[in-house]
Amino acid sequence: MPGASTLETEVSVVSNKGFWLLLDDEELFVAYAEFPWFKQATLDQITTIERPSLNHLYWPLLDIDLVVESIRNPALFPLISNENPSFKTTSCDKATQVA
Repeated sequence: MPGASTLETEVSVVSNKGFWLLLDDEELFVAYAEFPWFKQATLDQITTIERPSLNHLYWPLLDIDLVVESIRNPALFPLISNENPSFKTTSCDKATQVA
């Protein structure tokens, strides 16, 4: 039978730019510019975090999974998608939205 997890994870400071995440003896900044899913999240949603394994973080109230390395080196993980021109709103869609 496995023992209790000893992986420590804590959100220490939340600001309008992002939040600091403490992982064992490491402190990482999660910037909203790199991880926009957190920008509109509540404090409870950001601070409710699980660490299923050493390199895996999960925010159950937001249903967000991240690899720790993506926070350390966000440039290696292009998380922000570009606008897809095929999904642009058409005049028909605009008429439906106004109605």
